[in-house]
Amino acid sequence: MKKSVQFATASVLASVLALPVMAQQSELLGIRGLDDRIDDIERDVAEDMARSQDAARFGNPEYRQGFSGSASLGYSGKTGNNESQDLTIGLRLRDAQGAFVQTLGAALDYSESDGNSTKEDVFAIYDANYYFNDRAYGFVMARVQSDGLADRLSADEIAAGTVLSDKVQRDGFLGFGPGYRVVNSNDMTWRVQAGIGVSYLEYGDGSSVTEEAGILSSRFFYQLNDNVFFTNDTDILTSDAALRANNDFGVNFKVTDAISTRVSYLSEYNDSRAIRTDNKLGVAIVFGF
Repeated sequence: MKKSVQFATASVLASVLALPVMAQQSELLGIRGLDDRIDDIERDVAEDMARSQDAARFGNPEYRQGFSGSASLGYSGKTGNNESQDLTIGLRLRDAQGAFVQTLGAALDYSESDGNSTKEDVFAIYDANYYFNDRAYGFVMARVQSDGLADRLSADEIAAGTVLSDKVQRDGFLGFGPGYRVVNSNDMTWRVQAGIGVSYLEYGDGSSVTEEAGILSSRFFYQLNDNVFFTNDTDILTSDAALRANNDFGVNFKVTDAISTRVSYLSEYNDSRAIRTDNKLGVAIVFGF
């Protein structure tokens, strides 16, 4: 059972936003810089539009059987008045064997300016799902996020009174549990999953906390008509150290065949922070003509 609303995608964005190829891509005139900036906008809007798409929304996703994957690498280096290096690496591996699907993803983001590291971020996640039928499934999930600069304080952080024990250097979680599709129809789907596991937090001053944790997730989809659908995705991770919760509500609608829009509201809650809640309003619009 699978039905989806078709919206403008990255390929449409590319045709709409891309500047004509010019024989002389002059950096001095700013043409290349503008081209790169438009590419960044195109990517960000495409990612925002794609957030509402869920390959597992209607049941066992129809992944290609066997092993598959993709990898990407980006590097730039600059010398002269300023010296800097930027390196990004992305990796996604998937193995599908019948009803058992495993996915491994990893991303590395490194930046250096005038010989000093300004970013050393690593994020990796392992996700395994076994689909018993169209409604019931089991999952195993592991993730780790690392900030290589969490043991250092910038001048602004020192001025703000930040201490190393406030900065998370490594954040890890390993959990497993069942999942179930409460509603699984063409116009509405809702699935929930809950599990138990272990949470690990290591701070910039070297202290760490390892404890039992629980995770609860909900994925809701409702299609009002052929042009409008709503999504609401919720994740809650709780342990003695902190209660962390994210809720992402979005409305996607196709105004015309040439205009698609997504409006989203993301709330992130963490009761271990001084300001517990962060909210973000997002609007993505794609024009084609």
